Amino acid sequence: MSAFDFDREIDRYGTGSIKYGFHKTYGKPQDVIPLWVADMDFQSPPEVHEALTQYAKDGVFGYTYALPEYHEAVGGWMERRFGWCPDPEWDQTIPGVMFGVAAAIRALTKEGETVLIQQPVYPPFQEIIASNRRKLAVNELVLKDGRYEIDFEAFERQISRENVRVFLLCSPHNPVARIWTEAELRRMGELCLKYGVRIISDEIHADFALFGNRQILFPTLGEELARNCVLCTSPSKTFNLMGLQTANMWIPDPEIRAAVVKECQRSFWFGINAMALTASAAAYRHGEEWLDALCVYLEENVRLVTRRLAEMNSGIQPVTHDGTYLMWLDCRSLGMSSGKLDAFFTEKAKLWLYPGVLFGAGGPGFFRMNIGAPHSVLARAMDQLESAFRMG
Repeated sequence: MSAFDFDREIDRYGTGSIKYGFHKTYGKPQDVIPLWVADMDFQSPPEVHEALTQYAKDGVFGYTYALPEYHEAVGGWMERRFGWCPDPEWDQTIPGVMFGVAAAIRALTKEGETVLIQQPVYPPFQEIIASNRRKLAVNELVLKDGRYEIDFEAFERQISRENVRVFLLCSPHNPVARIWTEAELRRMGELCLKYGVRIISDEIHADFALFGNRQILFPTLGEELARNCVLCTSPSKTFNLMGLQTANMWIPDPEIRAAVVKECQRSFWFGINAMALTASAAAYRHGEEWLDALCVYLEENVRLVTRRLAEMNSGIQPVTHDGTYLMWLDCRSLGMSSGKLDAFFTEKAKLWLYPGVLFGAGGPGFFRMNIGAPHSVLARAMDQLESAFRMG
């Protein structure tokens, strides 16, 4: 039995939570269960609460930079969890992963040059490319026997013909829940080296490798590949710290690092949230037992949803789930358009899921479900879905 109470249902209404407080903003009725945005309903590790409380007692919240102790805490986590010992000089603290991705895109490309992504993928990937006036190339992932694969022939053809200068990698992949193998990562990396393409690797979900799968941080593939990469990580998803807004960019190559840092400075970013640094350091030092217990709990949630969908003969098929707390549901057998599927989930099942059509190519007919919630919430969601199917 876990020492942590992941079963507790916490009332988050009235807290400013995007997930729970802005139904009207997103055109959703108030009575739906929100399982859309990647925000878990679990309390962060107790050591995080203690560290924040202690910091708040001083009552001074001035400008802050990350101290060496912070980098030691993050670096220690990387070594223990991934066998990687990064140089602290490689680490650039930033207010969020997508802030870093945007800065890296501007630093490594010119307007009009192309950035490659693999859809279906987290919608801001496409948006951030367009907003920075870069061209988009899409290497569509292939669903085969319930598991997504990479079309490497198309991958090489695209980067060689479409003026691709940067490949934006999602690892683990959101939303298809793939943990890329070493062979897959190495092949993508070597093709990028061959054609002079830089890699930005968003590994914000890196700590959620489930069911015996192993997350391989891209820079651990060797020095040459590491120097061609900007790695983005964050404690936000891992420890449910999204509202504190902090992340890290690891850039081994000094020239790339200087260019990316310059782009960060052009945005007049200054320092990091003091509470974010405090919470992150505490989580990285003391959060391992909590995370291990959480991953077991999430595996139980995957099994719960998968079992219930099969028992109700829903026709909805979850794709193979390697990691993350986001399940990707194949609803195409229901024979509905994306709009009708959304209406079915919202109005009949009273569930707020994330429509796959927003994830780009390969997304229509799919929905993403956030399973970072107590068992009781997911059981209630499955009851409501089963009732919706019975009503027809």
